[in-house]
Amino acid sequence: MDSNPHTLLKALRGLGELGVLALRVPEDWGGRGVSEETSCAFQELIARYSGALAFLQTQHQSAAAILAQSSNMSLKEKYLPQMGNGRVLVGVGFSHLRRQDISLSAVPINGGYQLDGVVPWLTGWDLFQDFIVAATLPDGRAVFGVVPFQESPEIAFSTVAQLAAIASTNTVNATLTNLFLPEESVVFIKPAEWIHVNDRTNILRPTFLTLGCALAGLDIVEAAGMRKSLPFIQDAFESLNLEVKQCRDAIVDGLQHADMEMAEKLRLRAWTIDLAVRCAHAAIAISSGGANYNNHAAQRVYREALVFTVSGQTTAIMAATLDRLTNSRHIN
Repeated sequence: MDSNPHTLLKALRGLGELGVLALRVPEDWGGRGVSEETSCAFQELIARYSGALAFLQTQHQSAAAILAQSSNMSLKEKYLPQMGNGRVLVGVGFSHLRRQDISLSAVPINGGYQLDGVVPWLTGWDLFQDFIVAATLPDGRAVFGVVPFQESPEIAFSTVAQLAAIASTNTVNATLTNLFLPEESVVFIKPAEWIHVNDRTNILRPTFLTLGCALAGLDIVEAAGMRKSLPFIQDAFESLNLEVKQCRDAIVDGLQHADMEMAEKLRLRAWTIDLAVRCAHAAIAISSGGANYNNHAAQRVYREALVFTVSGQTTAIMAATLDRLTNSRHIN
């Protein structure tokens, strides 16, 4: 799944057959309406087995959750009932809103909006049918709308990016030229600071993907310990496994207490990143020279730790990550 988009798509459709591709969407709209706890456990489990599948399904799950919040009933009726089962697969393209420069702009015109510019990061080429795009309006707000994930005179896609990890997710950039977004395809319009508020509100949600990556590394360490019968490998596994549990427990507690300080949430986010990298590094160490092969499981997990280090990164998360890496006196 890490290198073959067709295998990855087959796995994604398999999740659709299980009806788990719209977990946070209410049951009335074809989702599962699961609790935050269940959703987080699911993300951790998927990431434990495949970073590529975890990342790809997260894009689709995000699109479904966004559509569920829309007041555009016809758009919801068109997409949501078919998203949980994977009959319709939808991506997202709005991470550029975190940037100070405006890469994609929208101008109100009769019947909708005209979109011009670039979506610099868009996952799911040849895998998703549509994607939700966000463009900045003249007043600073952002309009979100559904557009086709296919070439046209108005939409041009780059070649698939040569990523070090999760390459099978087919990440591209898109150039939009005079693209008409009709009013009926608009999901909603958000305030100028929406994405920054959203990042702060949901800062702990991605940690379960990162913990899943850490567990993937530990699975390799545990298996090697059983094969090689070296006590120090088992000791390392037990120590790291306990730390993962402690970190998870702290995050679960944080999700249950909305008043947790932002500094503590950032500390926990950085802790998961540190754990994923250290567990992947441990998997590399116990795999010896074999880990240097591109198709080795430890090599894959090591690269996936890179992905989860920078996914959804903000300046505050970057600072917290570097603080964790440079301060040896951290107390977990």
